[in-house]
Amino acid sequence: MASSGSRMSPRQKMINLMYIVLTAMLALNVSSDVLDGFTQVEEGLDLSNQTVARRNDAVYHTLATAADNNPDKAAGWHRRAKELRDEASRLVGMIDSLKLAIVRYVDGDDATLDHIDNRENLEASSVVMLNPLTRNGERLRHSIESFRTIAAEAVSDSIKRRGIASMLSTDGKRTEGSDVERRWENIRFENQPVVAAVALLTKLQNDILYSEGEALSSLLASVDAGDVRVNSLKAFVIPESRYVMRGSRYSADIVLAALDTTARPVMVIGGRRYEPGVARYEFSPAASGEFTLKGSLEVPLGDGSVASHPFESGYTVIEPTAAVSATMMNVLYAGIDNPIEIAVPGAATEQVTATMTGGQLTRNAGHWNARPDAKVSEAVIKVSVNGHGAVQPVATHTFKVRQLPDPSAYIAVGSADGRTERYKGGRPIAKASLLASKGLGAAIDDGVLDIDFKVQSFETVFFDSMGNALLEKSDGADFSRRQLEQFRRLSRGKRFFISRIKAIGPDGSERTLSPVEVIVN
Repeated sequence: MASSGSRMSPRQKMINLMYIVLTAMLALNVSSDVLDGFTQVEEGLDLSNQTVARRNDAVYHTLATAADNNPDKAAGWHRRAKELRDEASRLVGMIDSLKLAIVRYVDGDDATLDHIDNRENLEASSVVMLNPLTRNGERLRHSIESFRTIAAEAVSDSIKRRGIASMLSTDGKRTEGSDVERRWENIRFENQPVVAAVALLTKLQNDILYSEGEALSSLLASVDAGDVRVNSLKAFVIPESRYVMRGSRYSADIVLAALDTTARPVMVIGGRRYEPGVARYEFSPAASGEFTLKGSLEVPLGDGSVASHPFESGYTVIEPTAAVSATMMNVLYAGIDNPIEIAVPGAATEQVTATMTGGQLTRNAGHWNARPDAKVSEAVIKVSVNGHGAVQPVATHTFKVRQLPDPSAYIAVGSADGRTERYKGGRPIAKASLLASKGLGAAIDDGVLDIDFKVQSFETVFFDSMGNALLEKSDGADFSRRQLEQFRRLSRGKRFFISRIKAIGPDGSERTLSPVEVIVN
């Protein structure tokens, strides 16, 4: 039976860490994906609350059974446990009412916590929690302080008492550069988005239920109702995280459940024996991928022999990565391959699969190309991870589908340094360069897209000395013999126009392009 000691569970650490990270990201005013992250955290916290509540019910049931079986020994502890649960239940219910009030303020009287439409609203939490008439935030603070006192008094371990006091702290803080102390409720709920306020309140419920569980376990231990005879030992690896960025540190606690406190086990990893009592193993991964940490704990027995207890734990090292996206450029172009990046932190490339509606999605050596159909207005890409024999959906992303913009027509001419330039009109061009050119091309080359179109036909318009327009048709994309003859007759400073340019793009659509004015140098 493992001793909880003074540490929170890894799950509780992860919940707290996720909330802190998302709060910091929100302060940076990043994309709406952060609001989705708060929604996921709130859902995870809600599931965690249900789990902790069931655990608390089990502990309380055990204590109630002990009071029924031995009232003289356990009745007093059971009475204190009932008072604690009543206060926790009242406080959790109060927070549920406040969450619903915040959501209904922005989504209407029929709104529920299951689906929040106006997640980004910054007014609701302030109105509901900081209204000087209702004083909901102040009432919540006083209720937390009352529950904190009851829970801390029920815990015999001084370290755990300090942990509960820190977890349920309602102290105010002074703002930088000011002597004014902001109250707890103002710090938590002023100008908070609805989804963040709801997640914060759900985390507060998690802290309350966790503190209730610690207090109930302490009360149960006081009557020895939870004592059992240990007949099995097992080694555990408790990492701070199973996912590690390459170059960062992997950190894990390696402990032996039900360990005799008078014994000092020896940790053995990779053939190396550590000093007795050392239980923390750290190293810096040099490569990314999935790995397994193996070793054993050797425990000296009373008869002088040594018992070895092996342990094994998997961990994943991932490359340092960051997701950066421009929300205004969330567009795919129809009829062409749009390169996209799809990656899931913690999952190997071969484990990631994706599908797309409204087109085709293909992968080539870790890179993806999305080709939307010409008739759709949006394409949805769904990403899944195939791990441990099961396929798990992880993300859905919707892209708007747009037709390619019109290309620009150009004459390909050689430059002095041997390169080929695209002459698009509006400035003088050497007559020799014009005569050396074969014909007309078209492309989108705006620095973002680089897509060639095929010119089908065009016309040139020349003007004689009387101002009459002379039209000559091309030979497909090439200059015709008559057009080249007209070029030879042009003198310095003369100009002509290329018009009625027809071109077909890779998406199969025919475009009529803007005319090009050519000035002969």
